[in-house]
Amino acid sequence: MNMTKYFDAIDRTDLFKRYGKILRAVGLMIESRGPEANIGEVCYIHRPSHAPVIMAEVVGFRDETIMLMPYGSISEIGPGSLVESTGKPLTVKVGPGLIGQVINSLGECLDGSALPKGLTSYLTEQPPPNPLDRPTISEPIQVGVKAIDAMLTVGKGQRIGIFAGSGVGKSTLLGMMARYSTADINVIGLIGERGREVREFIDRELGEEGLKKSVVVVATSDQPALMRVKGAYTATAISEYFRDQGYKVNLLMDSVTRVAMAQREIGLATGEPPTTKGYTPSVFSTLPKLLERTGTSSQGSITAFYTVLVDGDDMNEPIADSVRGILDGHFILDRNLAEQGQFPAISILQSISRVMTSIVTKEHLDAAQQIKELIAAYEENRELIQIGAYKRGTNQAIDRAITYHPKIQAYLKQGTDDYYAMDESISQMQTLLNGGA
Repeated sequence: MNMTKYFDAIDRTDLFKRYGKILRAVGLMIESRGPEANIGEVCYIHRPSHAPVIMAEVVGFRDETIMLMPYGSISEIGPGSLVESTGKPLTVKVGPGLIGQVINSLGECLDGSALPKGLTSYLTEQPPPNPLDRPTISEPIQVGVKAIDAMLTVGKGQRIGIFAGSGVGKSTLLGMMARYSTADINVIGLIGERGREVREFIDRELGEEGLKKSVVVVATSDQPALMRVKGAYTATAISEYFRDQGYKVNLLMDSVTRVAMAQREIGLATGEPPTTKGYTPSVFSTLPKLLERTGTSSQGSITAFYTVLVDGDDMNEPIADSVRGILDGHFILDRNLAEQGQFPAISILQSISRVMTSIVTKEHLDAAQQIKELIAAYEENRELIQIGAYKRGTNQAIDRAITYHPKIQAYLKQGTDDYYAMDESISQMQTLLNGGA
């Protein structure tokens, strides 16, 4: 037996553990003199007591000190606490056994139980696929929501932004898509959510059937900024793993705005200058790196839905504007429609699916366009119609829009427990236009 390679491995092994020492901790940031570590590597901070070590990540350097950001609380550490480098970035355990689990940003079960056996380690930060290795989006994927399947058809591997203010129904819509989609696996990232909403989403919106084919990654609003950012990376990494196994994956992330806010906290703590609305430059470089990782690849596809929480319903605020420019379409949830009792409150005229024209039949596209024209004609003359200033017979297009308006409104409404297959949604739309109820 040739033992040379084993002797060489022994010769290369470092038999010493090298530690650094904490110099100071200010706000989110911990400064340490040593150890040798690169940006992105995970370190262990040893506390004086016998308490478990604290995991932290190297996020920058300043002179001879390294800057660390912890994944958890920094209680019981002080000047001189030892810092040990693992020499590698954050990895999580992934595999088919993870389906049905609720985990945190580090890949640990949220209920404290042990992970299933047979999982493999996977880096949370991966490069996006080569653009030339991405197959074009050529077929639709059903999400089970009539307004989307018929009017704003989503393609397999498309990336969509769901834009809305607070309380307009984003989470409920995500739950419906998770339950009714034809994707093989759902990966759901609940980033920056209130703790109360996590259990409600899993029990009410997702349900037992939805959880059976889902992996839920949770990083609540009380957790450090780095954990919230890592939650988004972990959810994306799990999606990539299943895509590489050939699965059709849905990634549903609520919300990318809170990821951006967490990255802003990290940027400001490391000394970056604030720019637009206080967001640091790293926010606008992180977003495309994160969002471009999803989509099609030569093995499988990730169809991604990212919710974007817009401040004061301002669709042009910096994060909304940046995300809209990166993704392949956007759905706008209108507060006025929600207040009128329409769910889902999707504004058909303001929303767009950029690949719809390439993946649906001409008959389907023509029918959807006719519906949009009828909605547009009614909306342009809404005030005249409502105050009674418009007289029927004046304009044929407006007359038709008035006739069809209640039918269209009824068609676009859907209860959270109502399931419609895509063929059924399209058929109902065509029946509506042909004079049916």
